[in-house]
Amino acid sequence: MRLGIFGGSFDPVHYGHLLIAETCLQKCRLDQIWFVPAGVPPHKQNSLLTPAQQRIEMLHLAIAGHQSFHVSSIEVDRGGISYTVDTLREISSQQPSAELYFLMGADSLNDLPTWREPNSICTLATPIVVRREGAPEPSFEVLHGMLPADRLHLVKAQQVEMPILEISSTELRRCVRMQQSIRYQTPRAVEKYIESHQLYTPQH
Repeated sequence: MRLGIFGGSFDPVHYGHLLIAETCLQKCRLDQIWFVPAGVPPHKQNSLLTPAQQRIEMLHLAIAGHQSFHVSSIEVDRGGISYTVDTLREISSQQPSAELYFLMGADSLNDLPTWREPNSICTLATPIVVRREGAPEPSFEVLHGMLPADRLHLVKAQQVEMPILEISSTELRRCVRMQQSIRYQTPRAVEKYIESHQLYTPQH
C-alpha cells in the first residue's frame, strides 16, 4: 500500500488541506492518505490550539464519505510534543507492508534540516513536496546526503503543483472572530460545527 501521511494542526481543516490531499492522492498514485492532527506541534508550543478532540471531529466531518481519506489520532494519543520522526516510526511499525510518503509544503522543505532526525524522516518516508502553481521549483539541495541519488530523483519527479487557493486556518479563525463568513472555504459540516461549538469566538 502506498500511504500518504499529512500532518498539521488542522485548526480548522479547510478546502486547501483537502485539495492538497486529493491532488497528491491522484498525482502520486497513493492508495490512502492519513490526516494526522498534531498534539503539540514543536513550532507552536506556546500557541493556544483548539482541543485536539474537536480538531479530530472536524476532520472526520470534512472527509466523510471519502474512502481513501482517514484520520489518525496517533500524535494526540501519544501525547507530548509531536515530532514527525516519532510518528513515522510508529506508523511504519503498525503498517510494515506500507510504503510511506510524507506530504510537505515547499516552504517546509527548507526547514527540514532543523527538524528532529531529518535523515531518519527521509529513510522512513519519501517526501512529497507541494508547491503553489507558478511558484519556482524548490531547492532540493537540502535533501542531498539525506537520500540516495535514486530516491532524490524520485522526490524531484513527483513534486506536486497546486492550484492557487488563498485559504488558511489563520484567516478562517480571524473571519470567525470578526463575525465574517467562512462559507465555501471549509466544508459546510465543519462550518456548522465551528458555529455550534462557538469556536474561535472572542469568548472561546
